[in-house]
Amino acid sequence: MNYVKWILIVLVIAVIAAFFHYSLPQRDIVRIVGTDVVRMNDGVDANGVVQTRDVRFIYAKLANGGEMEYRNEDTGWGFPWYFKFDTANLANKAEDGRSTEGDARWFVIRHYGWRIPWWGEGVFPNALSMRPAEGPDESLIPWFNIIFLISLVITLLVVRRILIILRERHVNPVVEAIDEEFDETVGWWRRKWRSLTGGR
Repeated sequence: MNYVKWILIVLVIAVIAAFFHYSLPQRDIVRIVGTDVVRMNDGVDANGVVQTRDVRFIYAKLANGGEMEYRNEDTGWGFPWYFKFDTANLANKAEDGRSTEGDARWFVIRHYGWRIPWWGEGVFPNALSMRPAEGPDESLIPWFNIIFLISLVITLLVVRRILIILRERHVNPVVEAIDEEFDETVGWWRRKWRSLTGGR
């Protein structure tokens, strides 16, 4: 039974970690090699009509020579709440930032999401912003993620402490009063029974 408990705990932790890894911003240092607009299939609606949408893409090379592709879509007011409404501006910056290997220009692209090439038409991280990098070896410290996660832990600890205090001050006295009343009621019925049965 302990194995099942620990497996469930590990699964819950893994799901939470995956959620934050997908949703929180990440940054890559890349050289932009191209941009494109691709028509993506969104499936079929209730009337059998194929739904499509045009998605902007940014193609890049990582400092280690690997390849990376980003979609460039507005997040709007939806989750995750990055409130990105400047897809066209980012596409313009990316197109202007193209460079060759011999005359490389490096940029820091801030994004969220995962790159899963084998999933359907592919899953691509969504580029949120970009800025010139100091170079391919620039050190990127995820300050936002660090501060966010520390704040989240502190908030959870504070909420936990508040719930403990509320339980001790309001819930426990009620439970204890109910227990006492129950014990008194049971005791009264026991005394009544004994008086009716002659103490048996």
